[in-house]
Amino acid sequence: MKVLIIGGVAGGASAAARLRRLDERAEIVMLERTGYVSYANCGLPYYVGGVIEDRAKLTLQTPESFRNRFSVDVRVRNEAVSIDRTAKKVRVRGLDDGSEYDEPYDVLILSPGAKPLVPDMPGTSDPRIMTMRTVEDTLAMRDFVTANRPGHAVVAGGGYIGLEVAENLAHMGVRVTLVQRPDHVLPPLDRDMAADVHHCLRDNGIELLLSEAVTGFDNSGGNLRVNLRSGRVLEADMAVVALGVVPDTHLASDAGLETGIKGAIVTDTHMRTSDPSIYAVGDAVQVREFVSGTDAVISLAGPANRQGRIAADNICGIPSEYRGSQGSSVIKVFDMTVATTGLNEKTAKAAGIDYGKVYIYSASHATYYPGARNMSVKTLFEKGTGRILGAQIVGYEGSDKRIDVIATAIRAGGDYRLLEELDLAYAPPYSSAKDPVNMAGFVIDNLVSGRVRQFFWDEVGDIAEDEGSYLVDVRTPAEYSCGHIEGSVNIPVDELRARMSEIPKDRHIRLICHSALRSYIAARMLEQNGYECSHLAGGFRLYSSVVRDKDIGSPDDPPCGQKL
Repeated sequence: MKVLIIGGVAGGASAAARLRRLDERAEIVMLERTGYVSYANCGLPYYVGGVIEDRAKLTLQTPESFRNRFSVDVRVRNEAVSIDRTAKKVRVRGLDDGSEYDEPYDVLILSPGAKPLVPDMPGTSDPRIMTMRTVEDTLAMRDFVTANRPGHAVVAGGGYIGLEVAENLAHMGVRVTLVQRPDHVLPPLDRDMAADVHHCLRDNGIELLLSEAVTGFDNSGGNLRVNLRSGRVLEADMAVVALGVVPDTHLASDAGLETGIKGAIVTDTHMRTSDPSIYAVGDAVQVREFVSGTDAVISLAGPANRQGRIAADNICGIPSEYRGSQGSSVIKVFDMTVATTGLNEKTAKAAGIDYGKVYIYSASHATYYPGARNMSVKTLFEKGTGRILGAQIVGYEGSDKRIDVIATAIRAGGDYRLLEELDLAYAPPYSSAKDPVNMAGFVIDNLVSGRVRQFFWDEVGDIAEDEGSYLVDVRTPAEYSCGHIEGSVNIPVDELRARMSEIPKDRHIRLICHSALRSYIAARMLEQNGYECSHLAGGFRLYSSVVRDKDIGSPDDPPCGQKL
């Protein structure tokens, strides 16, 4: 059996290694159009910033090491230009000399990946305008920065690559302006959870232009000018286009294989395409979003590796299946950790799911043990069933651990009761006796059971003008004096029982505190004394961050209240 693999990196390289482990006799040929067959794609921005100093560490396998260990014929700088499905052969062009030849196959695996999205706009041919997808892109950017010492860079796009490039250019002493078309960075996050990321970026010197877009570049005067949709023009020494990626599937579509959304290759759960002799894996394939069951394109290294393994299994007679992607991801943004899994509000709405949401603000470990820092956790659940749909965490140490636990619960089909019941490891340096994951389950349980009702940051304006509502801020007077919602009265939670007569019973009481912990306690007091009330989900901290674009307190403060 001869297996031809087009594309290396995650999916193709994983498929090749798995094939060899399963079949010592198979002939395996892998074509890679770049000069590198298996590299740490996600580590590329950190080489630009000097965090990874040795460029050799970016390369996980070389053609020689692959050949020696796995007996795979790896041909770098060889580009597949067409597929003849009837004759079962691929036309290949050698990029060093332009020569072409035909390579036959019994089974073909497509792992072409994705390509940077570069809109058709003026001036993109300027060498000072760069993208980052391959090792060659990274080396060129690093060489440019070290040789030219640019003073100002414009990064177009606030996704994962855009933020990582912005951070690493800043580490190299470059002043960075980040331009993002939507109103928040990191599309997997909801806007409210991205607000703290905005504060972090600005605190680290990144100029952030939201709801703005790059429309073109102009170098007619020698200097690089970046034109924006608003009419503003930025002077820059370099620019990076990081507007996302699209599946690189022209080979598949030209060969008549079935394609789907964004032109991605359609496969079955065995990673087999519409041609039974051709498999496809990685960023170029359409997958099932695990939670909603809808079609999606999710470009992440973990799914690509698993898909490569599954394709190899099926080629060798092992009926493995790929059951979908959750989009679990994590990114470092300076000293902050941002992590997501499953659905956000936008994707839940698009899937037609009736969802609820809760926010918690919890410390990474026991607050009496030094170094605890708070994390914001937003959890979506399905109304009626309580099934966990997704989560977003913006915090510091321990955020990655919590998102992985919730991702596991989602994969198991768990509901909020599972989050409550999870028996998680605890010691003061690592967690709290009530882990943030458990706390998310507790808060959902209180909401589902009717023990508490909540309102949200985007409803505050209407509520403040509603004569049927009465706003009570239960923080301390010192906290209240540092900022509050207009029209609210201040009655600290510890004085509430003694001052309950000050609160009218003929109005809906809207309770506010720093993070919604004290307001929940206040709601329980009032409800049991005949009041109708609800509290502000996420508290004044979240409201201030999103609506007023102001960061309140510090992540080192107690979870519900500032150090004053």
